[in-house]
Amino acid sequence: MATAPAPSGRTGPLGSLRVARLGGANERLLYGLIGFVLFTGIWETAANAGLFRRSLLSSPSLIWNAAVADFSSGAIWPHLSVSLSEFAIGFVVALAIGIPLGLVIGMFRRVDYFVSVLLFGIYATPKAAVAPLIILVAGIGMESKVILVFLLTFFSVVVSTMAGVHAVAERHTEIARSFGASRWLTFRSVVLPSTVPFVLTGIRIATGRALVGVVVAEELAASAGIGFYIEFFGTFLDTARVMLGVVLLGTFGIVLGELVRRIEKRFEVWRPENR
Repeated sequence: MATAPAPSGRTGPLGSLRVARLGGANERLLYGLIGFVLFTGIWETAANAGLFRRSLLSSPSLIWNAAVADFSSGAIWPHLSVSLSEFAIGFVVALAIGIPLGLVIGMFRRVDYFVSVLLFGIYATPKAAVAPLIILVAGIGMESKVILVFLLTFFSVVVSTMAGVHAVAERHTEIARSFGASRWLTFRSVVLPSTVPFVLTGIRIATGRALVGVVVAEELAASAGIGFYIEFFGTFLDTARVMLGVVLLGTFGIVLGELVRRIEKRFEVWRPENR
């Protein structure tokens, strides 16, 4: 008995459309991956051609060998665990305090007047400059690193949240109040949705700053962590492991930043100028 031919005229275009949509949604990731592969290939080729000394810049193959050795032996896991713990604690606490505080400052004009000068003054101060003072007061343990991560995250999130509240279109709040909406209902249905994209932008910016804080504090005074790992092997001119630490930090920052960016994109339509 002969079987009917598959409707290739339908599956072909549909399959191509799905591939096109998948490629469009991940175009940024695809081109980033291509750029990374090209950069790695050029770097390795230049190292093999002797255009620079491997003892100064290492090479992708040496970094890979160092990664395989340290991950398989377990030597790097304690450093990763310490750095991620410091980052996570400081980051989460900063979000838990900074987002509500930014909403309060943005909603209440007198509170804004009361704290804005001090807030922006501290925000403009380079946190790396006060890192030695924080370590002197809190010690070389986890506490000093958590405090520095908290400070770097907290002010970025507070300022972004305040900007989100201030960016809410006045006509939207006036329409809500004209229909008899209470202050709480106006906040919940108008102000908060419009502020979410700004909060996510602040979180994305704070991610990179918090990672810098972890590394700076660990390089200044620590006995474990990726920053300590980089500083320790740097004293022995083991550039492969120094670059491995840099690559791990960069990878973590890229993954976390891309995750927040995708969430941010879903809420982009909530921005006041897009509504």
